[in-house]
Amino acid sequence: MSKWKNFSIWRGRLPHWRADEVSYYVTFRYRRDLTPVERRLLVRGLLKPEGRRFDLHALFVGRENTELIFQVKDAPTGRPYELSEIIEKTKLKVGRNIVKITGERMPPFYGESFDRIIRDEAEYQERWQAIFDAATETDEDEEFLYLCEQPDA
Repeated sequence: MSKWKNFSIWRGRLPHWRADEVSYYVTFRYRRDLTPVERRLLVRGLLKPEGRRFDLHALFVGRENTELIFQVKDAPTGRPYELSEIIEKTKLKVGRNIVKITGERMPPFYGESFDRIIRDEAEYQERWQAIFDAATETDEDEEFLYLCEQPDA
């Protein structure tokens, strides 16, 4: 018996666990470092579905990678949105904009993200704090940090 409601697993290159009413930690790397303008585009793209498709708890768009914590909302069908649709579509759209700006042949994002169901409050606090610490290492990175909810200490 699964610990989570409607638990399922599917596999791309990585295994992806899905369940209803859980928080996810998602991270993805880039092929190269992003410029501040590109990081702002990615922040805007990831904030766009916030409140409609997911409830964002923490987001940091770094030079080398992005990290998020969020809960997926239910679609009009009554089933939760597929988190890969939210994240990968955003990466695709922002990647196309970056290609237009830079003239590069390929967007800077890899095709698949690492996602994980956050298993308990201790892991939630650990992931949230790691995102906050990464974003506050230098003053210039705080601009790319978005926090909605701080975990209980």
